Amino acid sequence: MAEQERGALAGVDVGGTFTDLVLFDPAAAVVRLAKVPSTLDNQAYGVLAALEEAGVALADIGLIVHGTTTTTNAVLERKLSRTGLITTRGFRDVLELGRRTRPQAYGMVGRFEPVIPRDLRLEVDERVLADGSVHRPLDAGQVRAAAQALRDAGCEAVVVHFLHAYANPAHELKAGEIVREVWPDAHLTLAHELLSESREFERGVTAAVNASVQPLLERYVSRLRDELSSRGYGGEVLVVNGNGGMVSSRLVAREAAKTVMSGPASGVMAAAYTGRRAGITELITYDMGGTSSDVALIRGAEPAVSNEIEIEYGMPIHVPMVDVRTVGAGGGSIARINAGGLLEVGPQSAGADPGPVFYGRGGTEPTIADANLLLGRLDARRLRVAGEADPRATLEAVFSERLGGPLGLDAVGAAEAVIRVANAKMAGAIRMVSLSLGADPRDFALFAFGGAGPLHACALARELGIPRVLVPARPGITNALGCVVADLRHDFVNTVNVPVDSLDEAALHEVIASRVAEGEAHVREQAVAVREIRHRFSVDMQFAGQTHLLRVPLPDARPGRDLLRRRFEQAYRERFRVELAEVKAQVVNVNVSVIGVRENVDLSLLIDPQARAADLSGALRGRRPVRIGGQWHDTPVYWRDALPVSAQFTGPAVIEQMDTTVLIEPGDRVRGDADGNLIVSLAPAS
Repeated sequence: MAEQERGALAGVDVGGTFTDLVLFDPAAAVVRLAKVPSTLDNQAYGVLAALEEAGVALADIGLIVHGTTTTTNAVLERKLSRTGLITTRGFRDVLELGRRTRPQAYGMVGRFEPVIPRDLRLEVDERVLADGSVHRPLDAGQVRAAAQALRDAGCEAVVVHFLHAYANPAHELKAGEIVREVWPDAHLTLAHELLSESREFERGVTAAVNASVQPLLERYVSRLRDELSSRGYGGEVLVVNGNGGMVSSRLVAREAAKTVMSGPASGVMAAAYTGRRAGITELITYDMGGTSSDVALIRGAEPAVSNEIEIEYGMPIHVPMVDVRTVGAGGGSIARINAGGLLEVGPQSAGADPGPVFYGRGGTEPTIADANLLLGRLDARRLRVAGEADPRATLEAVFSERLGGPLGLDAVGAAEAVIRVANAKMAGAIRMVSLSLGADPRDFALFAFGGAGPLHACALARELGIPRVLVPARPGITNALGCVVADLRHDFVNTVNVPVDSLDEAALHEVIASRVAEGEAHVREQAVAVREIRHRFSVDMQFAGQTHLLRVPLPDARPGRDLLRRRFEQAYRERFRVELAEVKAQVVNVNVSVIGVRENVDLSLLIDPQARAADLSGALRGRRPVRIGGQWHDTPVYWRDALPVSAQFTGPAVIEQMDTTVLIEPGDRVRGDADGNLIVSLAPAS
């Protein structure tokens, strides 16, 4: 396996605006970075451009790991392959009926479009009961006719989703054989193979999403592999899954739904890895890009993983993924006055084209980035794309006319208001993640990354009572770094759904053991060196009569009934602060994670040691007035790459680098560490 990782190691992440690359060359002990515009019509071109900009021959690269938004964009924009469904008679509308929720919780308006339209959802006679017994045999002739009808209707993919197939998959397996006979080239998803758990709506939607993005992902990774091969690359291409692990590009399309959160997951994995090396294992990650901000929770250097992610209304994807929440506030988010006369920021974004006003590409709507520039936090000379050298006069006019006039503020006051509203919105997202998981933000450090995250991090941490901020060496390419440091990971979920008192311990242990063996086999078949294999075990439990599930970690692969009962009651008490001793507990799902831990990566190489100055004065690039807390401050501006490793100083300060700008507020204390991280201790609130 180690043969595949000889040579340089490249991580490439495709974002909505930029494609980022970080390349570790162990032979030369150097790191190469690249940031190029994303090519969303075909992401492969952006990946190739980033590799070319890095200046390393493809033949010298041993492994490429790729975080992709191909499936994410396809689902959110509904640019999906034409897909059909074969299901149990009477249940074709499960995907549409859902859970009796509404798009607008407090209104009767809104629309919902299922992944598979009703005319492509066909029913056949069969019925398996919840205990796995066969109530009605499968009608093979009807399956054959349905497969032919969907093929004739122009479908590329098909889902077989039968009631209670998680308890007995025989009918789904037989139907799959028939579909392959009729339609050998179909992209086929058997729902139980992707997700072997109860709840037909969630299992059906997950399978439908998987099938509808399979052809898109397979075509994309095939093109990428072919392009790389034609240019001299002979190694493996791995794709980051939404659980933060990796899988071969030759296998990834089989379970394409698992890549839906690929990009955000890689950033969270990089945060966990960086925090572990820095000795800060309790983190709230905050990734602010151009359009949105992603927030996640890390405890004990382990990101929270959930199999109950809903990426939009009526779109639950119940495969294990890093639990990332998104809010529509990024650097390009547009500020406007709404019909009620109130200032709103986002979710509409100026994007990369035309972009913020100061880009000079024709943008006329004020954005968060424009506000930061007007307040002196960004350098117009570094960021200007086209047009006049100093856009301040233009920005003052835009903020005065669009926002200041209606609010009774001057341009600077309006810009400050935009930042305050945006920060309040982003702080709300962080509260939602932490408090909903029973965590107090004050017990964590804020890990700020993304192109705009470090600019807002200190203000957000102060708003939330978070005492420390960790800014990694390369915040703007942290997602690409996550591709480099990610481990191999395979997650499995099996429904048990029995009361603890009735649990067959031997059967439970057998399920866990079989999943461990399967996961270890998958790790070993990957062409990637691992230094050890780790296992994670947990169960999803509830009190009888409840619908909400609570994940309970397990110490080993052979839990007993008493242990399960105690662990669940403890977890319930810690989460909800109540005890329900008279109510019986139930085990719903058993979860097994098999992790192939890869070799360590030296993060100290992310900033060239030769570029560092002997003292702080050597990193000083100048001074400029910066507006913070309603006052102008004469603020030193430092170049990040030149900061000494052990640099220590107190804000206010602006720290600029290739991929981001960091704002340190007055009184906040900064120290550097050996990996090039900046650790900011916030000044006590006045």
